Amino acid sequence: MLTYRPFTITTSIFVLALSHTSASASPYDHPVTAKDFEEEKVYSPYAGRNYPDQVLFGDAHFHTNLSFDAGLVGTTLDVDDGYRFARGEKVISNTGQPVQLIRPLDFLVITDHSELIGLAPMIHEANPVLLADPWGKQIYDLFNKGPEGRMKAFGKIIEAGVVGKNPFGTDELARSIWVDFVNKAETYNEPGRFTAMTGFEWTSTPNGDNLHRVVLFADGADRTSQTLPFSSFDSFDPEDLWKFLASYEGKTGGQAIAIPHNGNLSNGLMFGEKTFTGKEITREYAEARIRWEPLHEVSQIKGDEETHPLLSPEDEFADFENWDVANLDGSAGKKDSMLKNEYARSTLKLGLKLGKKLGVNPYKFGLNASSDTHTALATTREENYFGKYKKTEPSADRHNSPVIPSDDPALRIMTSQEAASGLTAVWTRENTRGEIFGAMKRKEVYATTGTRIRVRVFAGWDFEADEVTRPDFIAQGYRRGVPMGGDLRKAPKDKAPAFMVRALRDPDGANLDRIQIIKGWLDKKGETHERIYDVALSDGRKTNADGHAEKPVGNTVDIENATYTNTIGDAVLAAYWQDPGFDAEEHAFYYVRVLEIPTPRWTTYDAAFFNIKHPDNVPATIQDRAYTSPIWYTP
Repeated sequence: MLTYRPFTITTSIFVLALSHTSASASPYDHPVTAKDFEEEKVYSPYAGRNYPDQVLFGDAHFHTNLSFDAGLVGTTLDVDDGYRFARGEKVISNTGQPVQLIRPLDFLVITDHSELIGLAPMIHEANPVLLADPWGKQIYDLFNKGPEGRMKAFGKIIEAGVVGKNPFGTDELARSIWVDFVNKAETYNEPGRFTAMTGFEWTSTPNGDNLHRVVLFADGADRTSQTLPFSSFDSFDPEDLWKFLASYEGKTGGQAIAIPHNGNLSNGLMFGEKTFTGKEITREYAEARIRWEPLHEVSQIKGDEETHPLLSPEDEFADFENWDVANLDGSAGKKDSMLKNEYARSTLKLGLKLGKKLGVNPYKFGLNASSDTHTALATTREENYFGKYKKTEPSADRHNSPVIPSDDPALRIMTSQEAASGLTAVWTRENTRGEIFGAMKRKEVYATTGTRIRVRVFAGWDFEADEVTRPDFIAQGYRRGVPMGGDLRKAPKDKAPAFMVRALRDPDGANLDRIQIIKGWLDKKGETHERIYDVALSDGRKTNADGHAEKPVGNTVDIENATYTNTIGDAVLAAYWQDPGFDAEEHAFYYVRVLEIPTPRWTTYDAAFFNIKHPDNVPATIQDRAYTSPIWYTP
């Protein structure tokens, strides 16, 4: 029988529990241990506290005009504009429209493509170093010969990517752009208020299949200026990217990670049972992969990839912003058999299998989300969505433009199918590079599909049901359990893991529908399974014997006017839950999914604003959500 207890608790108590902002003298970049709770005999219960007590929201995958596929198709906003916008300033978009965030981001990682970085601004300014390079001069001349010349230039750029060979004869161009780029991050980095981090995107796309990674550095320009971004011109193989990261750390003493994204466009290559070169996965490979790739970007403009209806037929919320018809360039269609190696939940289950076989789980990743905007504008709210490219910024006709063109109409993806997603949320002590990077490394992060839902989860063996409502919920969670991204091992006799979960709505957004815990496990026969439990429901709703809500939350959306009300749902939800099907001999993972009530999708806001027909290839409403990094159990 399902054992859980949902709670609705006062907003004021919960805000205090989730949003302390006290500072710490030293960066928190390690898992919490008993030493963090050695208490002195002092009156203040907060003196010396040393665990993450604030959540920061940011974008960790972001492009400016330095990316060739942005700058060459109309993006004029640069690195300075991107930082200014993220810090809360109003800017003028690439199509001349004023735009501003509802509230600033806490951090931003600009990750322009390493391949041909800075090509567009160099063409526009007739950079003398570009003109001195034979290939650069050829591209410059073609771009200045009208539309036909530009098409030829794009053809040569694409050819360079397909061949996988850097067309430039020198690294001088990339070095000058990179050094200026990392120094600008120093200008905008303001520890405690706003964190500017540097990175790049490695754009491996063999045969049109997406194997892209964003690389994030923990370091400042003193270290990052000592390297140059690794590109697909150097290699298509992720293992070579990991070698680059190891070399960077060895040379500089710095830290770096890579985050895979858009496995949904890889046609089954992103999370396979073999390496890029077709070899069987070994323990050494598994150790390297999880060492360098601790996170997976589960949601962004190019679709959500938590799961898929064909992979999770019992999940009523699985059909969410799925891009599932082709690979990245629309050159090859999708087969159903590919899906299991593209989506997070099925890959987490595969990881359990491989982990038991190899002794190391290569897919023991946490979950984050980012925008992948190519406009230098991190707009992830439905009512403020400015698209992926200049041509998909707000206009009356933007819905009918192909984002992924294809000779086969069935494989095309249209602008209307873009998702206004997402944000990375990290639990930290301070807003600094070291703290944010440390949270990512230990996977104490979660993904949202664009709104700022707050969520915490702890798992342990001896939590009591009433503890989730106590003001020291967080301290007890760390003291006697593990947070998201953590590990439970070897259950005590006759014990099942207990979970304490709290969630708070976006203060500028919609109420919450429910909290769910998704469990995946590996049985004694080596087969994987999954199950979803509704552990907290708004509006006093109840669950049935299977742990599912007896009725939906309802819907207040006025589609014609693109409005909704918070007359349904709850602002705060919390739950204590024990796994009723726990087997101490089975490997398992658990993560939390928090759902908002239905709200208008960005296309519905467009239809109302521009007085146009709503596109018929996407739903009119959406339930934005958050996904926490899993907690794993190992026998």
